[in-house]
Amino acid sequence: QVQLVESGGGLVQPGGSLRLSCAASGSIVSINVMGWYRQAPGKERELLARISTGGTTNYADSVKGRFTISRDNTKNTVYLQMNSLKPEDTAVYYCNALVQLGRAPYTLYDYWGRGTQVTVST
Repeated sequence: QVQLVESGGGLVQPGGSLRLSCAASGSIVSINVMGWYRQAPGKERELLARISTGGTTNYADSVKGRFTISRDNTKNTVYLQMNSLKPEDTAVYYCNALVQLGRAPYTLYDYWGRGTQVTVST
């Protein structure tokens, strides 16, 4: 019913910047919290940042001060601005959204994108 598609990944040098986007489409009543996760090879998926409907944000310590999450509710899109990138930021980045699918009954469903590769290397 709902699809999340990430974009904006790629290869960047240490210290560089990248902006990720994730657009949700489908039969959406509203989108509640949205977030960004990443998973490096051999590691668990890590929560990086979340943003509420009202714009309240939370960040993992590993990216705090470097990454900024934002959203455009008119476009059902969440963004992740990544600055001062480090080699350890290399991972597949996933977006996540808690989507309201129905009003009666009130129905929520958790959706994931397929991921976009971010590689930080010289």
